[in-house]
Order: sequence, then structure tokens, then C-alpha cells
Amino acid sequence: MNQMQQMLMQAQKMQRELVKAREALAAKDFPVSKAGMVEIVLKGDKTIKKIAIDKEALDPENKDMLEESIALAINEGLKKIDEESEAIDEEITGRKGALPF
Repeated sequence: MNQMQQMLMQAQKMQRELVKAREALAAKDFPVSKAGMVEIVLKGDKTIKKIAIDKEALDPENKDMLEESIALAINEGLKKIDEESEAIDEEITGRKGALPF
């Protein structure tokens, strides 16, 4: 087997591993809680699975803090997902960012 065929086979193997790892990531839950007011659970595919709001937080005087807590929780969850995705890419390919194919 020549060197080009070996490189192609290695690239195909990495691509299969990336697909498998990304499927597992998409199914994983990423829970985040903020200020005891809000709990958000995001899936690894960046969809929101659950938003739980404490009854005490529904007071109209808490509106701004509640909205900020929801935004912070979602952003933190998205950051966790991105970090795990980058770690997967780096572990499989040896570099940050997916392979360009």
C-alpha cells in the first residue's frame, strides 16, 4: 500500500471517529444552574431540553435578574458544548477545529 492510500485511510478513519463522537456529543445533556433561580439543560446539539424557573424568581421585581440568569445559563451551556466539541476535534485530529473535508 502506498503512502497516499495510507493517508487516505487514516483520514477516513478520523472522519468516522469524528462523526461518532459528534453524535455522542449531540445526545449529551449539559445542565447549568444560575443564582438558584434558573436551571437550563441543553443538548450537545445546542437545543434546549429544559428550562426550570424557581417559583420565588417569578416575582415581577425579579424580572431583570431572572432574564439575565436565563441568558447567562444558556450562554454558559453553549460555551461548555463548544469547549467539549473542540476537545473532541483536538483529541481525534490532533488539532483544534475539524478536518477540512
